Amino acid sequence: MATKPNEYSEGSIRVLKGLEPVKQRPGMYTRTDNPLHVLQEVVDNAADEALAGHGKRIRVTMHADGSVSVEDDGRGIPFGLHPEEKAPVIELVFTRLHAGGKFDKGKGGAYSFSGGLHGVGVSVTNALARRLEATSYRDGEAATITFSGGDVTEKLKKRKAGADDRKQGTTVRVWPDPKYFDSIAVPMAELAHLLRSKAVLMPGVTVQLTDEKKKDTQTWQYKGGLRDYLMQTLPADPVIPLFEGEGYADSNENFAEGEGATWCVAFTEDGNPVRESYVNLIPTTAGGTHDSGLRDGLFNAVKSFIELHNLQPKGVKLLPEDVFARASYVLSAKVLDPQFQGQIKERLNSRDAVRLVSSFVRPALELWLNQHVEYGKKLAELAIKAAQSRQKAGQKVEKRKGSGVAVLPGKLTDCESKELSHNEIFLVEGDSAGGSAKMGRDKECQAILPLRGKVLNTWEVERDRLFANTEIHDIAVAIGVDPHGPNDTVDLSGLRYGKICILSDADVDGSHIQVLLLTLFFRHFPKLIDSGNVYVARPPLFRVDAPARGKKPASKLYALDEGELTAILDKLRKEGVKEGSWTISRFKGLGEMSAEQLWETTLNPDTRRLLPVQLGKFDFTGTENLITKLMGKGEAAARRELMELHGDAVEIDI
Repeated sequence: MATKPNEYSEGSIRVLKGLEPVKQRPGMYTRTDNPLHVLQEVVDNAADEALAGHGKRIRVTMHADGSVSVEDDGRGIPFGLHPEEKAPVIELVFTRLHAGGKFDKGKGGAYSFSGGLHGVGVSVTNALARRLEATSYRDGEAATITFSGGDVTEKLKKRKAGADDRKQGTTVRVWPDPKYFDSIAVPMAELAHLLRSKAVLMPGVTVQLTDEKKKDTQTWQYKGGLRDYLMQTLPADPVIPLFEGEGYADSNENFAEGEGATWCVAFTEDGNPVRESYVNLIPTTAGGTHDSGLRDGLFNAVKSFIELHNLQPKGVKLLPEDVFARASYVLSAKVLDPQFQGQIKERLNSRDAVRLVSSFVRPALELWLNQHVEYGKKLAELAIKAAQSRQKAGQKVEKRKGSGVAVLPGKLTDCESKELSHNEIFLVEGDSAGGSAKMGRDKECQAILPLRGKVLNTWEVERDRLFANTEIHDIAVAIGVDPHGPNDTVDLSGLRYGKICILSDADVDGSHIQVLLLTLFFRHFPKLIDSGNVYVARPPLFRVDAPARGKKPASKLYALDEGELTAILDKLRKEGVKEGSWTISRFKGLGEMSAEQLWETTLNPDTRRLLPVQLGKFDFTGTENLITKLMGKGEAAARRELMELHGDAVEIDI
């Protein structure tokens, strides 16, 4: 029987093999505006060799034909046959998405600390290259293999290493494929910055960039490390000497041996602060939990100095950003098994990194401040000045709000602060979850509004009928903005919270409530989405109770979904935890979480996952048409067509 063109059947499901998923959806694995990130994957591998103590030189060459080569003097990628796969290891590294030497994190692992952790890095580079040549030098031999679009085009050829060859190391030459990138030009300033930072983070390692077209070579080698680098990039002279230090865990602490950080911090009165952070030499341009740890350590040390010396003026409340406002820093953290947000590793998400970095920074700064009291007082003065300016700005906003303020809903548990940018409101599904959230929140800046049941689908509700629904009336009054359309002129001066966060269960019902609230904001409060005030909180779906392992005490670990749960269990197995000695609980809803758990996983700014709501790739009209199909009452046929059309694009977890 012939299959109808749009019939959804067994044959509609495609299974992508090898590197096909990367070529189909390159944006899921790397940046596609230009090839810099795929080249960075190769540079990171060379840096990981140096980080492991096996290399002293990295050389990047921009060739005249548009290709780029990266050379290192590390151990060279093994090219013997893999014991299980029966293929040359160098071939597996470049052609398999989850093949690499960086999963084994035990003491005998090839890489104890590395940035390339997902095991997809350099195979993504290969998939998106029209040609890639890799040569490995080791054990007196040189072996070369060539690929195109991720497939082997010239099998592995081995020869005896000649007098001109290096004793050991790897050379990878890449010709990025223009069809996958908006522009094939590599941004040279960004590449130079990346390579320079590698040299900074690995004192004694020489990093070189050669541009064949311009006949120009830049070389970096820093013996003074972070301090020299920060002094060269500061916008102004620091008001106190640079505070630098390092701390790494030994085997008696709660962290893995060797985990820790090196940092250098400067405080200036003028100019834009310089802030750079790295995890295992990977630049984390969007910061993350290690930055939060540095902020936490600095804040608590300065706060305790101010309290000890009784320097705080009456009525001034110090916040972390007051201490951090004028701070420039370079931070290099070493984390054994880092969890990044997204494949391009822009932001570190590992929850333990906050405690890790803070536990070394705080005591070091407290000691330094009390040894240099005059400098301590100068730093305290800078922080107090920032707090006073912030509070004054907050008061000015208050005066503009006028007198006719609606009575706030009784269910709202408001926060104490009146400062818009600092305040957050959580729209929480259900009264029991609302109770946990009230107890677990930071009452200074977090407000809670519990919602009962499913919110009304407001897609086709007229604006003047909105307030007939109690829940929607309460939301509008609590946030302090009237319903409006996309083209209306809206007075946002009454807005009471900088962040409006939707917090629902991690299950299907919770997703439905999220959709209903997002529909409300898109239809009746679009300017709040435009101005970046709406967020979705991501509570975990699973809790893993892990037993004590080695020097680590028993702990509770949280996973957003099945994928993260698998990663946590893999990590426990690598740490030598006996199979099945852990307990996995699935949260039926937020109400099951204690106040402490809800704070740790969902409310604490340092460890939560909070997604900003943005329009994405569609314009306003495109999004409106799509939501009409999904939420309109008379749109059942359009919804069905949409599901049939995109059914095969759904990724199925089996």
